[in-house]
Amino acid sequence: MIKTLSLGQANYDIYVNVDDYPKEGSKDRFINKIGCGGGTACNVAYMLAKWGISSTFAGVIGNDVYGTRIRKELESVGVDTRYIETSYEKDTVLSFVLVDNKNKVPTTFDVADEFVKLKKFDFDFQPDLVVLDGNDTYASKSTIERFPKAVTVLRATRFNQDIANLALKVNYLVCSLDFVSGHLKTVIDSNNVQSLVNAYIELKNRYEHQNIIITLGNNGAMYMVDDQIKISPSLKMDVVDTSGCGDIFTGAFSYGIASNFTLEKSIKYGNIAAGLAVRVVGGRLSIPKLDEVNKIYEKNN
Repeated sequence: MIKTLSLGQANYDIYVNVDDYPKEGSKDRFINKIGCGGGTACNVAYMLAKWGISSTFAGVIGNDVYGTRIRKELESVGVDTRYIETSYEKDTVLSFVLVDNKNKVPTTFDVADEFVKLKKFDFDFQPDLVVLDGNDTYASKSTIERFPKAVTVLRATRFNQDIANLALKVNYLVCSLDFVSGHLKTVIDSNNVQSLVNAYIELKNRYEHQNIIITLGNNGAMYMVDDQIKISPSLKMDVVDTSGCGDIFTGAFSYGIASNFTLEKSIKYGNIAAGLAVRVVGGRLSIPKLDEVNKIYEKNN
């Protein structure tokens, strides 16, 4: 059986729907709170296990109720949690997400005493696939060096030099437009195909040995096959909340790579899963069932 390792940040997400963004100086009360575990690598580990892939997660949680909830959620779907480290000095990272009822756009605040990094990465198994979220670059680089035969996927959502250097070491770079814009130091018009193509070419010049997939939100995902740049369209659904869609795209894409799908099929699975996810508030809570994704793929291909 294929063995996967997801390494990165674990946080607990708290979602609140709002009709209007709170005004400066206001004091608001909300009773429609929704909570679940989050973090890209953590969500990918959960999703892979839910979809029947052997999955291990490595990250740090606090010695608190939120850390306990995260561990229980992962274990409920069969994720190997032996490599989760517990910090007794720093609390679990919390993400507060305000979901605008009008335009469905989430605003997220990650709040932490400190973004604690892993101290140990002595994994006692050989992973076939390693998924990274760029939040612990030292542990990520050490893991890549230790398992040179493993296929590696990096989900990059923001730019800094450490993440850019890490991207040079992976097989698949799944990045957001924010990462691309920050890297190239330019504004990219997501609705202008030529602007997107130019950005892709410039990024490819910097990462010539990587398979680059740029996620474009409701415009799908851009990639290259046989030296041709293509866009795989998104699945159009009525949007309730787009939180976690990038995580879910990465999870479904990683499932495809682990299952020996072609690059294009893996991307289509990512787009289908992310499209289905917009129907539900809460990143992890919106992960669709594999059967549903399979049916849509088979219907359209």
